[in-house]
Amino acid sequence: MTDLTAYYQTVQEKGSLRTPAHAHRWSTAVLKTLGFNLGSPAKKKLASALPEELAQDLRRVFWLAHFKNSQLTSHEFQNQVSRRSGNSDPQFAKTPILAVFNGVKQLVDSNVQQAV
Repeated sequence: MTDLTAYYQTVQEKGSLRTPAHAHRWSTAVLKTLGFNLGSPAKKKLASALPEELAQDLRRVFWLAHFKNSQLTSHEFQNQVSRRSGNSDPQFAKTPILAVFNGVKQLVDSNVQQAV
């Protein structure tokens, strides 16, 4: 198991979150929402580059019938993440979402970043 303390600390600090538990919750919400909306090849590539705990969040999304929204706006993504994290403010969601993306970017190489 990889020590993700630095990752969650980055998410907490850059995301203006109060505790590591909040950082964990927002990370999970972002990765699950991303996994729900990414195409299969990009999702597999990203999941294989991430530590297992984060990869599980990305892969562990299930809907009985799911039709991807190919025109998902950033505001809709923020709204989905905020609901999944237990927060009702999609405006605030932008800050922790960017923090999670920043943390993930530090964990993967540039080839994976380009694929996603």
